[in-house]
Amino acid sequence: MIESLTLQAGIILPALLAGVLILSTHVPLGREVLQRGIIFLDLAIAQMAALGLILSSYLGLQAHGAILDQLVAMAAAVVGASLLYRVRHAPTRIQEALIGVLFMLAATGSILLLSKDPHGGERLREMLVGQILWVEYTDLIVTVLIYLVVLALWFGMRKKIGGYAFYPLFAVTITLSTQLVGIYLVFASLIIPALASLHSTRPLITAYSIGLAGYFFGLLFSALFDFPSGAMITWCLAVVAGGVAWISRAKGMHRQVE
Repeated sequence: MIESLTLQAGIILPALLAGVLILSTHVPLGREVLQRGIIFLDLAIAQMAALGLILSSYLGLQAHGAILDQLVAMAAAVVGASLLYRVRHAPTRIQEALIGVLFMLAATGSILLLSKDPHGGERLREMLVGQILWVEYTDLIVTVLIYLVVLALWFGMRKKIGGYAFYPLFAVTITLSTQLVGIYLVFASLIIPALASLHSTRPLITAYSIGLAGYFFGLLFSALFDFPSGAMITWCLAVVAGGVAWISRAKGMHRQVE
């Protein structure tokens, strides 16, 4: 029993640390996405990053080292972000349509590149749902360093470096998180906590709390009941966010009655 608990803790703790890292950047960036009204931007950029990784593998660049692999993925994400930056002043419905087109092209491009790969289906699934339970502490070193830079720029110099900075910072962040947790959980981590904390008096604290609770219970249930981790965390994020929203609404109604 003790050995089983130790083994589960050894799996959950690095995965939970990965979740904390994801939330550290995705909560503030998710709030910015909602404010800009470009909700599906993250899906498109995540899919572009995935396309970059698949392209790197297709061209055999992975054999030359992980750094080159990462650079190709980031380059693909930055290209996608730059294209969307150019239409940032277009009406929201036009932006959303173009984001959808970019997502569709990146997704179908990935399918085309993987069509001749005997393990293509498995690789595509990993890109979508991720493998967070198999993350090790050493896998997070580069992510920690880059996320520290992203957070320093975002909270310390956002007003000085202008609106354009959001797009490349977003692209780099999404590239790293997509590889850790998959496209679906990237979207959930960005949007669900930010959405549930919109009307909170302390939105950042509320969003971070929702995110941490969602990741903790999602990883716990995934390890205990052998559920897919990405899908389980996504559902736990949604349930926790729904509970917070319900409590907030109930408190608001109570104040009105008083």
